[in-house]
Amino acid sequence: MSGPPLDVVGIGSMVVDRVHRAPRLLSADAKILLRDVEDAGPVRVHAGGVVLNHLGWAAALGLRAGIFGRQGDDAEGRFLRAAMDRIGIERDLRIVDEPTSVAEIFVDDSGGRAIYMAPGATSGTRPEHVRANHAETIRRAARLTTEVSQLPLAAAREALAVAREAGVSTVVDFDLPPRDALAELGDEDALDAVLRGADLLKPAKAAARELLPGVEPDPLGLARAVRERFENAAVVVTDGEAGCAVAAEDFEGFVPARAVKAVDTTGAGDAFLGGLLTALHHGAGWRDAAQLANACGAACAEKLGAFPDAPEALRARVMELYEGTPLVLGRTATPEVAVVAEALASFDVAVEELAALRGRVDFGPALALLREVRARGGRVHVTGVGKPAHVAHYAAALFSSTGTPASFLHATEAVHGSAGQVVAGDVVVAISNSGETQELLAALAAVRRLGARVLAVTGAPDSALAHAADAVLDAGVGREGGSLGLAPRASVAAESVALASLSAALEREVGLSRADYNLRHPGGKLGERSGD
Repeated sequence: MSGPPLDVVGIGSMVVDRVHRAPRLLSADAKILLRDVEDAGPVRVHAGGVVLNHLGWAAALGLRAGIFGRQGDDAEGRFLRAAMDRIGIERDLRIVDEPTSVAEIFVDDSGGRAIYMAPGATSGTRPEHVRANHAETIRRAARLTTEVSQLPLAAAREALAVAREAGVSTVVDFDLPPRDALAELGDEDALDAVLRGADLLKPAKAAARELLPGVEPDPLGLARAVRERFENAAVVVTDGEAGCAVAAEDFEGFVPARAVKAVDTTGAGDAFLGGLLTALHHGAGWRDAAQLANACGAACAEKLGAFPDAPEALRARVMELYEGTPLVLGRTATPEVAVVAEALASFDVAVEELAALRGRVDFGPALALLREVRARGGRVHVTGVGKPAHVAHYAAALFSSTGTPASFLHATEAVHGSAGQVVAGDVVVAISNSGETQELLAALAAVRRLGARVLAVTGAPDSALAHAADAVLDAGVGREGGSLGLAPRASVAAESVALASLSAALEREVGLSRADYNLRHPGGKLGERSGD
């Protein structure tokens, strides 16, 4: 994937976190009632995963971040890609027919948690996928990050090798205890290669202690011993709410964290790494970098969920907690680069949503209804409210030019007399993404009383519009695109493409010839081409 340089890219866990609240964490054979999760019922869903989280925090603090790897072609994958788009993480993902990773997270009243993970598509990543599909993305970056958590060790090792060949600095987040890593992700040789392949290695204290069982368990001693064993340029051992220990060539020491009231400690270490990467990118010394990292971990622990869904507020809170030399955080990309990146991200959303729609759309019911109406001499009317009204104008014109005469019906005027253009036996094609637009539903009630049939084009198959229709054409999308994700973009593209595709089927069904097309469109270049 070509494009402007990136400050950091990563490959590894991208997870839908399903967060539950419980009074306490249970042992075997125990049971307990769950509590509601802050007005979300018994479960709240967040974006998460070791790599996605730390890249999200880096992006929230202003770095140009990218993520690559494999992700499922499912609702969970679309949810995660929307979160990446909102915070500005560039994506180089292969969308595959495998489930997206999910994690069930149980958080107790003290902020402690238990996490059960299903790695999904991430666990299917192979070394050849990394080199063949993502080498260019790695070469664009100043730093590569990966993890020992869900990604197979062989794939992580290959990503580190590509980075080393390109002179890209490397970071490994050692998130899983070694016994679990060796049971699930690869063998001892691969683990050793991954840990040695990191310029910066960030193990949690528990992982470092299990890795070096004979070493005194103080964090700084562990950091020194890990660095000596794996010959890393720097090792940073995290010790939860206490802080972190740094062992590097030009600095060794323990940096305490600010005390905060923990709500949920999930992902605090991921946020820590996002802050560390940001500070190092801006040239901060190790003490300042550790202090910014500690501030990110603390800010993360104060909220539910690990991903920085409210980046501006979290960035402000991080700077309140940060006690080091003042840092100016923000993107170094020019405004034009950021604007173009936003446009491309929105374009990608539309392409992915249309691809997903292609896998489930069924034109059969719509064609059957239109065929029945045509056989009885009925006419076609197309209507919508707001942006779908513009789609309706386009569809009516396209249908008419390709052999299915159609008229635009003004939905809001329909209850003020315009419904009179419809007679019994006609069909009204009604377009609405939500399927709940009240003006449209009122118009359909009016034409129904006149004896019309209804074809719904909607993204909501359980909506009032769908239930009122004789046939439904799916035009649903999971995301719209754009920084807010609100304005109709992908949904309008889906509605337009679905109706354009339907018109192509009708064109074939009525047997439209080039001469027939020319009779309807004698002007312009298309008139010249169809008249040849």
